[in-house]
Amino acid sequence: MAPKTGTSAHHHPVLSRRALNRATLDRQLLLRRSEAFSAKDAVAHLLGLQAQNVKPPYFALWSRLAGFRPQALSELMEAREVVRIVTLRSTIHTHTADDALTLRPLVQAARDRELNAFRKGLVGVDLERLGGIVRTLVEERPHSMKELREELLKVWPDAEPLALSLAARCVVPLVQVTPRGVWGRSGPVALTGVEHWLGRSPGPVPAPDETVLRYLGAFGPASVKDMQTWSGLTRLGAAFERLRPGLAVFRDENGVELFDLPDAVRPDGDTPAPPRFLPEFDNLLLSHADRSRVVPPEYKGRSWTGNQAHCTLLVDGFLAGIWRIEERKGSPTLLTVQLFGTLGRAQRAAVAEEGARLLACMTSATSYDVRFGEFVNRN
Repeated sequence: MAPKTGTSAHHHPVLSRRALNRATLDRQLLLRRSEAFSAKDAVAHLLGLQAQNVKPPYFALWSRLAGFRPQALSELMEAREVVRIVTLRSTIHTHTADDALTLRPLVQAARDRELNAFRKGLVGVDLERLGGIVRTLVEERPHSMKELREELLKVWPDAEPLALSLAARCVVPLVQVTPRGVWGRSGPVALTGVEHWLGRSPGPVPAPDETVLRYLGAFGPASVKDMQTWSGLTRLGAAFERLRPGLAVFRDENGVELFDLPDAVRPDGDTPAPPRFLPEFDNLLLSHADRSRVVPPEYKGRSWTGNQAHCTLLVDGFLAGIWRIEERKGSPTLLTVQLFGTLGRAQRAAVAEEGARLLACMTSATSYDVRFGEFVNRN
């Protein structure tokens, strides 16, 4: 669809919530599993995968790629082609090496803002000196955050320990070294500098324009606020204005202006969307200021209990429940699906089939069971 230029805001076509849902699922490789993308291609296309915990990136790719094997991502990690690093929204993401070197500098302003909130705990701390100490330490050998904090407290004994930890990861881009994050192995968190780990330096900090286009390619159509929510950055309006002449412009049902790549696919809102099991913190649910394109208003906040994030289930493209896997010695591995509402028989059968495929591919279980019901705490 050609972008509309020179038209008043009232003439921008309106995209319904279902149309936005299907467009976003299509970009996210969730309408149909991609045959074309390798694991590395997918990590690049999606601009990284939320990796606060070890397993989510693997489950995120399983739901998006045809024939995905967890070893494919593990091999990329061990070859240092993808890394675990704090970037977007101050959380750990699995990124390609190239994106770790460019996205991290791009969002550094957000890291600096985060650090400003802890200034009281850093009185008298020279951040440049702190960065130099941290770099020296982690390049000698990978360190845990506790080890780094103890070394920094020797230099600044009056500083707040938490603030020193935060300063270390904000000032120096630190990656978690393998085997942390490797499927079936893992290990404690040990950190080194991204440049040291990858053996190359980042280029100059990129202008945000190219990242805006990539964001729209993975999460569009989207508003300026949506991208600011995804990135943790502010004042991105100027980049969208520079790009406006080459973008398609729409409105959502509330009149919010949305931008998109002009030749991007925007499927009809009635396009079938199969059930999808997503990990906790999946970026599909975290990368827009207005999450109603995926989260029905009545289910807002249901994917969390306190500070515990649940794995989420999509049915017909929208959040419909939560799930968890329990591997039990001597018993079948159990996938419990807790639905928020009622599903028809065909939808329940489709969810159960997808759940069985998940267990067959992503667990070592020889026998397993899919159940619908409330979570039971087995303490």
